[in-house]
Amino acid sequence: MTMPRWRGVPARVRAVLAAAVSVLVMVLLSAAGPANAADPPHRVANPYVGAQLYVNPEWVDRAIAEPGGDAVAGQPTAVWLDRIARIEGDDGRMGLREHLDAAVAQHADLVQLTLYNLPARDCGRRAPQGELSIGDLARYRAQFIDPIVEILAAPDYADLRIVVFVEPNSLPDLVVNTGNRYAATPACDDALARGTYQHGVGYALARLGSLSNVYSYLDISHHAEVGWPEDSGPLTALLSQAATTAGSTVADVHGFVANTANYSVLHEEYFRADDVINGQPVYQSKWVDWNPFIDEVPYARHLRGLLTEAGFSPDAGVIVDTSRNGWGGPNRPTGPGPFVDLNSYVDGSRIDRRAVTGNWCNQRGAGLGQRPVATPEPGIDAYVWVKPPGESDGTSGSPNAGQPYEPLCDPNYLPPRGSAYDTGAMPGAPPLGEWFPAHFRQLLANAWPPL
Repeated sequence: MTMPRWRGVPARVRAVLAAAVSVLVMVLLSAAGPANAADPPHRVANPYVGAQLYVNPEWVDRAIAEPGGDAVAGQPTAVWLDRIARIEGDDGRMGLREHLDAAVAQHADLVQLTLYNLPARDCGRRAPQGELSIGDLARYRAQFIDPIVEILAAPDYADLRIVVFVEPNSLPDLVVNTGNRYAATPACDDALARGTYQHGVGYALARLGSLSNVYSYLDISHHAEVGWPEDSGPLTALLSQAATTAGSTVADVHGFVANTANYSVLHEEYFRADDVINGQPVYQSKWVDWNPFIDEVPYARHLRGLLTEAGFSPDAGVIVDTSRNGWGGPNRPTGPGPFVDLNSYVDGSRIDRRAVTGNWCNQRGAGLGQRPVATPEPGIDAYVWVKPPGESDGTSGSPNAGQPYEPLCDPNYLPPRGSAYDTGAMPGAPPLGEWFPAHFRQLLANAWPPL
């Protein structure tokens, strides 16, 4: 293997990246190897197979600064573009061109990007809601999507496979946070009525779809948000609508990504969704709450099936974010829970240790999950780290701290009803996307498989 030229990479991380290159070649499951640089780019069924993935030097720098972080600092993570200024680079951070140039210097084959800047982004949460207001769809197109596509289209990057995760959390929000749902918000109702998310996602898909080396993946959330039967139909309809809006077609969607920036485990090993304890089915437990799915891979395969039936390509792939769903450490169960009663059995059996399945912010007890790999099991194109481990999900402050407040990031949140609610959030968290050392160290300590 030719060693990369570390152009534009901080000197103190070169040794880690050099070692990473030797271990980050995905297993090639077909006889054909990746194209030579002189060959014209061609699309592949699974972009992760045979690919050496780009390792973000900025994430490496943060990871190796933490005790034990060098054990995972060579892992590939997605680059998040969550505001317009991120395209050129701001606050001393690399811009999109710099990341792509660094990928070329590493002799990487594949770069992962997350686009996360829709108008009225994250309408189902109180904070933060991004830089664009609900009426800024034209600005989103002209100042966010168009410049990104222009950069990606440069000849220098034609041999890179660009995997793009398009606006996570957006379309699922329009299912669970609208209408007469308990968690409905005026912002989500407004976004749904205007079609803002559908048009924004559709435009992004259409523009990205014009580039033959770009592979767009739509977010299907996770089983603990939209796993119930009453959610899967509306989500399928919204995904289909977005994929056929603003010039997009379903052919512009290469696949789907599940569990983005979330904590749901791949497989619950010690209990099943159809278990019955003392005459009571598992789905009646407090934890499962009538959801037919208790883990992520079965849910992802199910949604993919519904989506292909709805008109998406039968070859569409599905990948799962495993950056923080390991749940190792001393509290990980080693077998089924006690058969005393339904809730004792489920709580004693489950690997996912969240107090409530819907908790998503800086979860205590979480650990790094499976390391990124192609074709890890039937029906799954890859395990990936979409969310860079160690980056905060949101500020853990109180309502009166003079900053944007998100209840599920507050360790001491008390619902209006007055009853206690365990958000599972760690204290001391910085704003969304900033480095959270305590959380990263916990993820290392609780990694599964162990480091």
